[in-house]
Amino acid sequence: MKYETIAAVLIIAAVLSALLTWRLIPLLRKHQAGQNIREEGPKAHMSKAGTPSMGGIAIVIAAAAAVVSIMYNDSDTVMILTGFILFALIGFLDDYLKVIKKQNEGLKAWQKFGAQLIIAIALACWLAFLTDKGTDVYIPFADKYADFGIWYIPFIVFTIVAMVNAVNLTDGLDGLAAGTTGIVCAFMTIIAREALANTSTLFFAALLGACIGFMIFNRHPAKIFMGDTGSLALGAGITMAAIVMKMELLLPLVGLIYVLEALSVCLQVGYFKATGGKRLFKMAPLHHHFELSGMGETKVVVMFWIFTFLCCAVALAVA
Repeated sequence: MKYETIAAVLIIAAVLSALLTWRLIPLLRKHQAGQNIREEGPKAHMSKAGTPSMGGIAIVIAAAAAVVSIMYNDSDTVMILTGFILFALIGFLDDYLKVIKKQNEGLKAWQKFGAQLIIAIALACWLAFLTDKGTDVYIPFADKYADFGIWYIPFIVFTIVAMVNAVNLTDGLDGLAAGTTGIVCAFMTIIAREALANTSTLFFAALLGACIGFMIFNRHPAKIFMGDTGSLALGAGITMAAIVMKMELLLPLVGLIYVLEALSVCLQVGYFKATGGKRLFKMAPLHHHFELSGMGETKVVVMFWIFTFLCCAVALAVA
């Protein structure tokens, strides 16, 4: 894969994402598609109420269009974009109910998780039975492949659903999800190119570009949020591109910040129930704990970016 092609996809996605986000802001304001802020959240976030949400639409369209403009008839492209777009649609429906229809809950938890599970199972079966990719997975550090056999499908389902929701939980501060995902995509583009995984290379580059374009308006103080439309799509996109290139087990390393965010929520809930109401963290997910500990929002975001960069550097050395 030529560097010129990778750069072209990245630039196309960045420009498209920036233009679409710029146009979405007044459109979403016109339809009063503003973010609802939870009363139990950090008080500093109350000023964000009414900020346009659903900006993930721009990320999804920009990344998909950039990839298709270069490689549109490749089976891996179809597979990655299918997962990317289907999870974006779940997020879009949830956002639509919350910010347009003003239903605070949006999709019920069982509806949201059920839809994710159905799509993940379908994608796992597609990979296992309708492609020639087999059921082997690359094992980092051991530098070899292992055949998961019958356990491949539940493994893929768990990987997709876990990463999608972990990225969703990370989307809580201005520029946090877009910035960390951009860093992950930058490193995964390098890894994919070295692995000669052309489709994944292009997709990671496109998603990087889309995140860069969106960040122009999503950096602090954010003029727009990506909403579940964006965060679910980002989680699905990076996961599907990693699965196609057999690098699923690199995701917990390059995306360790996602794992920690999700783990903080699980630990908080478990500790709360076990101790009859005590809290392990000031607030979960983890980024809110640092905020309530006295760190400014921008400092927390930059700290998480740096941590993600270091994790990705280790993953690059391993891969």
